[in-house]
Amino acid sequence: MASWWRVFPRAARRYPWPTNVLLYAGLFSAGDALQQRLRGGPADWSQTRRVATLAITFHGNFNYVWLRLLERALPGRAPRTVLAKVLCDQTVGGPIVLSAFYVGATQLWTVSKGLLFCPSHFFMLTNFSLVPVHWRTAYSGLCGFLWATFLCFSQQSGDGTVKSVFIFFLRKEASDRPPEE
Repeated sequence: MASWWRVFPRAARRYPWPTNVLLYAGLFSAGDALQQRLRGGPADWSQTRRVATLAITFHGNFNYVWLRLLERALPGRAPRTVLAKVLCDQTVGGPIVLSAFYVGATQLWTVSKGLLFCPSHFFMLTNFSLVPVHWRTAYSGLCGFLWATFLCFSQQSGDGTVKSVFIFFLRKEASDRPPEE
């Protein structure tokens, strides 16, 4: 196990694109698997395969290229530069990635609400200010794991919004309580 931790950073430096894309896809897919576990239902591996396919064919590659483009266009970690990168990411990159996830699954209003409540503003602030360039796609994958868990869960449990997640857990909690005497 210890040797894996030495090999992985070398692979990321030598082959950054495939390493980051595979890590991103693995984390994004794990997010879907986790949300299925949280819902308590049987594992739907065909759904996880679809999420993995989307992550490896689009999301991971898009994030890799997009983050490199942003770094070239706005190099550095100065606060003003970081805020400019986050603004660009949230106004251009975010809608593209979120729309790709929801293609054919929901309507535009749900996508718009997802953008408003998306924690990626914070994730991208930390990504651009704290994470080295060669790890940014992998960090996005870690954040994508959290976000995919939420997106898949909310889409499977309701209308793809934060409200649907809360309603699911409130109903579950109510059904788990013993009946009053």
